Amino acid sequence: MATTLQQLREHGPAGPAFWRFGRDHHQPLLDAIGNARRDAYLARRQAAREEQRRREEREAAQREARRPVCRDCGQKFTDDRWEAVGSNPGWGNRQSHPHLCENCQDRAVAAQAQAEADERAPYRRLGW
Repeated sequence: MATTLQQLREHGPAGPAFWRFGRDHHQPLLDAIGNARRDAYLARRQAAREEQRRREEREAAQREARRPVCRDCGQKFTDDRWEAVGSNPGWGNRQSHPHLCENCQDRAVAAQAQAEADERAPYRRLGW
């Protein structure tokens, strides 16, 4: 490790005035000397962050693989639709079309209402 009086005057003893052999830039004294425990801590922290990121990516991929799709159009359910159909026990049984996405369910309900109206139409003409 080396420095010059000019570097010390310019940056002070706590500034980047020290040049460690094998490096291409000046560093503060503590960085130039090195701290094996700090370096090990930083490496462990970085590894833990990487592992957490990989775990989150894995969990997100698994969640997407479990996401149901609409039986009519094949579109994946939105989070809200998935929550409404799957999270409350028995809620999916109470919904008219739990296997359909929101748009297809709206169309199916409208078609069912139209079919019921068409079925009652002949009786209305007769005045019943």
